[in-house]
Amino acid sequence: MATATAKQNGTAKKATSTKKTVQNKLAKEAIGEPTSPITKDETTNTPEPPKPVVNLDDRMLKFEQMKGLAHQRERLTSTLSELNKFKYNQSDSASFEIVDSQKLSFMTTNTNLIHMVTNFLRNSLEERKKQIEKQLIAFEL
Repeated sequence: MATATAKQNGTAKKATSTKKTVQNKLAKEAIGEPTSPITKDETTNTPEPPKPVVNLDDRMLKFEQMKGLAHQRERLTSTLSELNKFKYNQSDSASFEIVDSQKLSFMTTNTNLIHMVTNFLRNSLEERKKQIEKQLIAFEL
């Protein structure tokens, strides 16, 4: 039971009516009273939900979180750039070493292993960078 009103640009906009208005109209029709079309006053416009009041401290905290994400992205970009500069070939003497907190180390000059490790690191860093970029794009202050 909705009526259409014409806009100036020629397209019709349907006005919605409330459940109570429709029930009243149907009740009047059932008892034989004449009914009139639903007027614009009887239609409801969906009210906009009130904007939540934002606390300045909360806003500053969100801003700091966004800065942290941006900083992580910058560090990942820098690390990826350094990793991409790394060159290793069969003829070059490249080595890969991992040292733990107790000064125990693992070192290899196997270029296939170095290639596998660098590719894994590159893929992991690029995936993390994409995740952070999605978070930054979706971030709301």
